[in-house]
Amino acid sequence: MNLRPDPTFHASPKLAMQAPVENYAFTVMLSPDGSESDGIAVVDLNQKSDTYGEIVHTVIVPNKGDEFHHFGWNACSSSLSPLTGHAFLERRYLIVPGIRSSRIYVIDAKEPLEAKIHKIIEPEEIFEKTGYSRPHTIHCGPEGIYVSTLGGGGPDGTDGPPGIFIMDCESFEVIGRYEMDRGPQDKHYDFWWNLPQDYMVSSEWGLPPQFENGIVPEDLLSNKYGHSIHFWNLRGRKNIQTIDLGENHQMALEIRPAHDPTKSYGFCGVVVDTTNLQGAIFTWWRDDDGKWQAKKTITIDPRPEKAENLPPLLQGFEAVPPLVTDIDLSLDDKYLYVACWGQGEMHQYDVSDPMNPVLTGKVEVGGIAKGAAHPNGKPFAYGPQMVEISRDGKRVYWTNSLYSTWDDQFYPDDEGGQMVMARVGENGGLELDPDFYVDFPKGYRSHQIRLEGGDCSTDSFCYPSV
Repeated sequence: MNLRPDPTFHASPKLAMQAPVENYAFTVMLSPDGSESDGIAVVDLNQKSDTYGEIVHTVIVPNKGDEFHHFGWNACSSSLSPLTGHAFLERRYLIVPGIRSSRIYVIDAKEPLEAKIHKIIEPEEIFEKTGYSRPHTIHCGPEGIYVSTLGGGGPDGTDGPPGIFIMDCESFEVIGRYEMDRGPQDKHYDFWWNLPQDYMVSSEWGLPPQFENGIVPEDLLSNKYGHSIHFWNLRGRKNIQTIDLGENHQMALEIRPAHDPTKSYGFCGVVVDTTNLQGAIFTWWRDDDGKWQAKKTITIDPRPEKAENLPPLLQGFEAVPPLVTDIDLSLDDKYLYVACWGQGEMHQYDVSDPMNPVLTGKVEVGGIAKGAAHPNGKPFAYGPQMVEISRDGKRVYWTNSLYSTWDDQFYPDDEGGQMVMARVGENGGLELDPDFYVDFPKGYRSHQIRLEGGDCSTDSFCYPSV
């Protein structure tokens, strides 16, 4: 334990933006067929280093078939909350779930080049103490580690609804379920919160039979994937309101609240509108009467394409949907980045007015029936997927794999894992850096990124920026 708060904990978003720049990224390495063990790659981000843009260390786990996906820190700036009893924790451990195995690895990353496994939590402990399976998103709260799940109990994860469970942030013991009253929530995906305002927002993807073996076209076309967002009393652990975005808005995924804790709004990305194949972003906010509202504020149209150029799944539509699979918000709450995994595009929107976003930048790399190369001439498999923004907002990193079985459906002829970076202009705009291109070892794909010292989808801030 430190004798003072970890220097990577920041009271406000503005203070985090002024912190030293990142030197390393931690990035998922996944073996799509389970023939190799998954791992975490440490990527050198120091532009003055001889190994800049290279994988300089890996942590390969002893089991196979985990399918690493999302992961997060044991502690972050939320530890500075007045409610915390853990202000002197270190941002030291990465909590890495296996979305297929329901196993969780705790990796000690205090020394990035010597990162190693600290503890393994076997799935039986999670099943016994929570009744949940398929752990997914990790968020560090003031009093513990929150883990969202995509499955309930039983072999196929449909014995009861999925939800959130809490782990002790020092011993990493599984404590138990979060929910006291879940209301109508019966599917799960992402979640995040505003600590001072004491609310949480969660979203929905689908149940394990709807995603583990690939997308189920019949379920998608009959609007059976998730399409609601749920609002919670964070400390009371109770659902206080649910908003249905419309059953045609299939797969309401990433939740991105404003970083400034005085603000009561945020964004949610929707993968596809089944009436027109558009991708969409909804802005959600709390009105003057204390009720939550949501409005579609961004739409992205599909691109026409000849059937013979498309994977079988899309040939009947003769179009490439954007497939909005990730979004991220800069720490100053100014720019929202939207990954259009199907079309091979990364969009940048000025959301200074969250009800009227303005497209300010776009780059193309990868994409169905397009396969745009990186500026260095090398290939980029699939399309832009998991996106992470540097704390100062000047660099945007992303990888390319969505989920192994979905990769194979939408990009049957692609293979590989890449990580790239785009630089942000003084007044917005994006430009891919030709000198930053990470090609993962053969047989591995790449997914979520975490930056040393925190990033824009990690920390919750307790105090307003000045």
